[in-house]
Amino acid sequence: MTERVEYETVSVRKGEELNEAKLKNFLIEHFSYLQHEELSIKQFSAGHSNLTYLLSMGKWEGVLRRPPLGPVAPKAHDMKREFRILSEIHPVFEVMPKPYVFSDDEEIVGSPFFIMERKRGEVFDTSFPPHLDVTPEVCKKISEEMVSKLVELHSLDHTKTALHKISKPEHFMERQVHGWINRYERAKTREIREVGKLTQWLIKNVPENAESTFIHYDFKLNNAMFSEDLTSMVGLFDWEMATVGDPLADLGVAMGYWIQQDDPELLKNGLGKPPVTIMDGFFSRRQFIDEYATRSGRDVNHIHFYLSFAYFKLAVIVQQIYYRFKTGQTSDARFSEFDRFAQSLITLGNQTAFDFRE
Repeated sequence: MTERVEYETVSVRKGEELNEAKLKNFLIEHFSYLQHEELSIKQFSAGHSNLTYLLSMGKWEGVLRRPPLGPVAPKAHDMKREFRILSEIHPVFEVMPKPYVFSDDEEIVGSPFFIMERKRGEVFDTSFPPHLDVTPEVCKKISEEMVSKLVELHSLDHTKTALHKISKPEHFMERQVHGWINRYERAKTREIREVGKLTQWLIKNVPENAESTFIHYDFKLNNAMFSEDLTSMVGLFDWEMATVGDPLADLGVAMGYWIQQDDPELLKNGLGKPPVTIMDGFFSRRQFIDEYATRSGRDVNHIHFYLSFAYFKLAVIVQQIYYRFKTGQTSDARFSEFDRFAQSLITLGNQTAFDFRE
C-alpha cells in the first residue's frame, strides 16, 4: 500500500493568520485540561469562502471556522447561525461534526467563530488519494451513499428542533429566487446579457412548495467524508446555508455541483480540475435524481427548475467571490477567472430551464 500523505491541511496562508496567544487562552478557558499543551494551527486547503483551520493541542484536535476576510454579503457567513444548526441537528444526524463552542468576541481571531469536532476519514474532490484502490464499483457505491444520506437528512423531523425560529419554510422557493437575484445585483461587476432572461423565467416558474424538510443546501462530494473503505459517509461539512425548506431545492443544488463526463469544459474546469464524479461508475445527474426519487418517494418532474436555479445560485456565489477579488478584499489567484465561470453558469441555467440535459 502506498504511504499515506497528509493532503487536507497546509500552512496558514499569508494574511489569514490567527492570533495564537489569544486563541490559546480561549481554548484553555473552555478546555482546561489543555493548559499545559502547545497550540498548533494549520489551514484546510479546500474551500473558497469561510476560512477553516485545524487546531491541535497535544492529542486534542478541533476545527475552527470563521468568515472570509473583508466585508461580506448581508446575512452571509453567519457563524452563530451555523453553530446553532449543528447543535440542533447533530444529535439525530451524526455525520455532522459535533459543535464545541461559539464566540462572538472579535478580539480573539478578528471575527465571530466556532470550534467543532475534527472528524477523520477520506475526503476527495478532483482526485482520489493515492493509497485508495478505486474501481467503478466503488464509485457507484459512493454515489449511492450520497443519495442515501441526502434522503436520510430529508426524512428527519425538523419540528422536534428549534430551527423553526431561524427558518421560514413558507414560500421558500419564491423568497430564494428573489433573494439570490438581489445578491447578484449587489455583486455584479459587469452586465451579462443572459441574466435577465434566466431571472425572469425563474420568477415566473416557481413551483408550489408542498413540503419542508431539513436541507443542507450545499450538498456536494467535497463537503463529505467517507470511511477508509469508502462504503459509508462519516462526515458532512459546511452547514452555513442549511435551513428548513424545499427538499428538491437541496437536490437541485447537489446536482448543480455534480459534474459528469459530457459536461461543457468550462463547467468541468470552472473551479479548477474536474471532480472525480466524471470517472466511470459514478451516477450521472439523471441516475442520481432517479435514485433519489425511488428512495424518497418524491415527485421530481419539476427538477429542471431546481437545477436551473441551482446553476444561477452557484453563479451568484462565484460572482460574490469574484467581486471580493476585484475589489481587493482577497488576492487569491484562484478567483481571477471567476467572472467567466459565473457567465458560463448563467448560460447553463438558461439551457437547463428549457431543455434538461440527461
